[in-house]
Amino acid sequence: MEGDASDSQVTIKNIERELICPACKELFTHPLILPCQHSVCHKCVKELLLSLDDSFNDVASDNSNQSSPRLRLTSPSMDKIDKISRPGWKRNSLTPRSTMFPCPGCEHDVDLGERGVSGLFRNFTLETIVERYRQAARAATAIMCDLCKPPPQESTKSCMDCSASYCNECFKIYHPWGTVKAQHEYVGPTTNFRPKILMCPEHETERINMYCELCRRPVCHLCKLGGNHSNHRVTTMSSAYKTLKEKLSKDIDFLIGKEGQVKSQISELNLLMKETECNGERAKEEALAHFEKLFEILEDRKSSVLKAIDASKKLRLDKFHTQVEEYQGLLENNGLVGYAQEVLKETDQSCFVQTAKQLHLRIQKATESLKSFRPAAQASFEDYVVNITKQTEVLGELSFFSSGIDIPEINEEQSKVYNNALIDWHQPEKDKADSYVLEYRKINRDEEMMSWNEIEVHGTSKVVSNLESNSHYAFRVRAYRGSICSPCSRELVLHTPPAPVFSFLFDEKCGYNNEHLLLNLKRDRVESRAGFNVLLAAERIQVGYYTSLDYIIGDVGITKGKHFWACRVEPYSYLVKVGVASSDKLQEWLRSPRDTASPRYEQDSGHDSGSEDACFDPSQPFTLVTIGMKKFFIPKSSTSSNEPENRVLPMPTSIGIFLDCDKGKVSFYDMDHMKCLYERQVDCSHTMYPAFALMGSGGIQLEEPITAKYLEYEEDV
Repeated sequence: MEGDASDSQVTIKNIERELICPACKELFTHPLILPCQHSVCHKCVKELLLSLDDSFNDVASDNSNQSSPRLRLTSPSMDKIDKISRPGWKRNSLTPRSTMFPCPGCEHDVDLGERGVSGLFRNFTLETIVERYRQAARAATAIMCDLCKPPPQESTKSCMDCSASYCNECFKIYHPWGTVKAQHEYVGPTTNFRPKILMCPEHETERINMYCELCRRPVCHLCKLGGNHSNHRVTTMSSAYKTLKEKLSKDIDFLIGKEGQVKSQISELNLLMKETECNGERAKEEALAHFEKLFEILEDRKSSVLKAIDASKKLRLDKFHTQVEEYQGLLENNGLVGYAQEVLKETDQSCFVQTAKQLHLRIQKATESLKSFRPAAQASFEDYVVNITKQTEVLGELSFFSSGIDIPEINEEQSKVYNNALIDWHQPEKDKADSYVLEYRKINRDEEMMSWNEIEVHGTSKVVSNLESNSHYAFRVRAYRGSICSPCSRELVLHTPPAPVFSFLFDEKCGYNNEHLLLNLKRDRVESRAGFNVLLAAERIQVGYYTSLDYIIGDVGITKGKHFWACRVEPYSYLVKVGVASSDKLQEWLRSPRDTASPRYEQDSGHDSGSEDACFDPSQPFTLVTIGMKKFFIPKSSTSSNEPENRVLPMPTSIGIFLDCDKGKVSFYDMDHMKCLYERQVDCSHTMYPAFALMGSGGIQLEEPITAKYLEYEEDV
């Protein structure tokens, strides 16, 4: 018996790897079973969901949170943690949402349903095994009695009904013979108390008595009658227990019967590991030898290039020295001039004429050189700049002869950057990879390269977060198949927005005209329904008539900080305005339609009431740019040319707006190239709101924040 107990402990200790939570890398604590059948600690699920909830509601900066005029929670605390444990709603959403959870075990996003964490089962079996492991690991540590007076005695048994541990004396006292408590179930000392009956998490008063074969989870009879499993195939719990236990026992027996084969394969793997170690070191030595050869060639070329530069420099300096000496001779009492002054002192006419003739020619030549001064050599070494463009490109593609797998290609059209960066790539079907490594690094303004960051990816796209604002980042991908690695793809350089991304939706309450505008349920898209209503209004007009602008604003305001957001204007749009406006200006614009004094409804001011072209006041409390007919119109300015050809640009696919409240400036960007198209001062003394206006047919779509793509996972039924 002692041998069996010892074997049991050894077995328990050998399975530690199976008892580690993939999220916290520690022993499981109250593990929950996810829909993908992996288990994760209860606290880890809540923490991961909390981080996702923060990233969804985050405006990507503390500034954005602080600047909102609305009341926001100052910290997540327990209110937020409790909130994610039950069915949730997206902010301002009109429909219930399901909770997506990134499983740390399989790295797939799984749907927790509307009930979220509260709809998951606790893995009591795993919990019991973990407890047995803990007891085996702390065999020398006794579990003390919970009811003893100090000092407590070592417990001898635990009651599963009372969820407490007792010594012999206390157990007799609290479980007297002949009472109901005497019938309680007791086991050896433990700290793991599991319920005797498993209850349904969706119907908390109902016992689990069936098993859904489609969802692979226990259910109660109410789940089958009218719940989410009403149309699913179910079986009795006893039948499922018998079937699964038989399958598991059969598979375990098969593995045990193959123990010799497993040991042989382990030995083979150990030999391969040693061989890999040797081959890897040999490959490194060969690679170093090749690079040393390249270094020798570079050193040789460097030496010859530097010698040529030194020779040219010496020749030029010699010429300059000679020229300097000649010009120094032109100074008074020095050189040629000094010699000429001495000749002038000669009184003998014959001797003077004999000497002065040649001297005069030299003086004339020196005089001419003063009139047309020209350096004897060039100081510039432009002809000696080493051109390494071609060599740099070749060295950048330096790789192995053949890696056995093609280089992945980054899809530049699908890859983009907003609040995060989304990098998408593809691999030829004939060369399908097992996994990829995405590398990225920041490029400084002085072109200094930072070290590469690496992310392992099992798909062909990845969201990269925590990038700095207004920075250039380079991205590249390499593919892996088994132990084979491909060369890196060509680098893609993306420019992040100039400020953290500001999160908001369209406000359906403030000034929203539902007769002319159509807002979707998510409130991130608005369309102008020009047509029948305009015709009805025009029928009553007998004089000139102008269609008015219909305004709509964001549901969150800004009071300070730097913020950036983007939107797409539909190509068919006739006239759309985007920008910012202060709260007091919006009140002026959005007065009741029945107010005939409103500038929006004056017969000749509908278009111009909110026009940024109306004045050049640099301190105005709003700025809107006009977009329409596939064109981007730069507002008129008193400091630049107002000719139409200088003010009309092609309409960008996506338009970014950058508001700097601290400096009182708003800028408009072409998101495709992160290029500033127009900027101007704006008065930010009041709360500023993202503002939009439409006239005629048109549509505006807010740029969707980039979040982790939800991956499909396959279930074996």
